Amino acid sequence: MGGPRQNALAAVFTASLLLPALAHGSESSCKGTLYLTLDTGNMRHAEVIAGILAKHHVKATFFVAQEKTLRGDMALDQSWSDYWKARVAEGHAFGSHTWRHGSIRKDEAGGKVTYRLMDGSQTQLDAEQICAELKKPDTRFAELTGRKLDPLWRAPGGRTTPNTLKAAEACGYRHVAWAPAGFLGDELPSDAFPNEVLLKRALATLKDGDILMAHLGIWSRKDPFAPMLDPLIGSLKARGFCFATIPPQ
Repeated sequence: MGGPRQNALAAVFTASLLLPALAHGSESSCKGTLYLTLDTGNMRHAEVIAGILAKHHVKATFFVAQEKTLRGDMALDQSWSDYWKARVAEGHAFGSHTWRHGSIRKDEAGGKVTYRLMDGSQTQLDAEQICAELKKPDTRFAELTGRKLDPLWRAPGGRTTPNTLKAAEACGYRHVAWAPAGFLGDELPSDAFPNEVLLKRALATLKDGDILMAHLGIWSRKDPFAPMLDPLIGSLKARGFCFATIPPQ
């Protein structure tokens, strides 16, 4: 990952490091609720993350797209059926992350949207085509698991436009972004933002109601953040936070 978006995210993250740390607490009662969300990415740490969630008895909300994985297939190929079936059996929630994982760039005339694909090419989508981008992962997930997605979606990179949101809402999908403190930084370069710094920042800034965002695998980060979900979730639960899935409405 690089370019203007990474620079902007890094700037926001760096500023957040200046916020004071949360006080430690030993009470086991629920003092607040956090919502952990996980986008597909390259699926490199999908099993590791599933194990961490099971260890801590945490339910997450997964946003799924047909993304290329580290093993050369795609995240919603039949080869991942057992993985997704297991997550369904565990009671997690699931939303659409678009089919092609393109970047929503800007609104155009007639309700259309410029959509930049992973190969760098661009196309324009009308409302019906936007709906199709969101529904295709839904249909495919049901084919793999027998369960449809929840009526939720997340734009790749969190980038939306009024036309896109309107079209998505019209076909039944509510957009889910993340809280500023909930950006866990797993897509930032690990040399500039090592895991210890990311973990410290999250523990210092997360608050009741925040939506957290991470990935099941990131291509560009050398030192993956995924294993840090273990101490992060453990510490947050020790402080009295509970975890929940994103509600459908």
